[in-house]
Amino acid sequence: MSRQGEFLIYCVEIYKNARHLTGKQVAGLFTRYQIWEYVYSCFEALHTTGANYIVEDIDLYIAARQPSVD
Repeated sequence: MSRQGEFLIYCVEIYKNARHLTGKQVAGLFTRYQIWEYVYSCFEALHTTGANYIVEDIDLYIAARQPSVD
């Protein structure tokens, strides 16, 4: 498995544990908000950060893609 693939799995696990979600729920979120692609494309920068930063970054990424409520 590639380093990027291993890192994606790591991101799923830390996000799942931090947000008390199931693997299926995280996979759904990552697919819905295209987080798989985001994490893969930002691998070089993200893999040097800590777990808390990654979780917060994913939360910000999701929030930025949610429809606004007027």
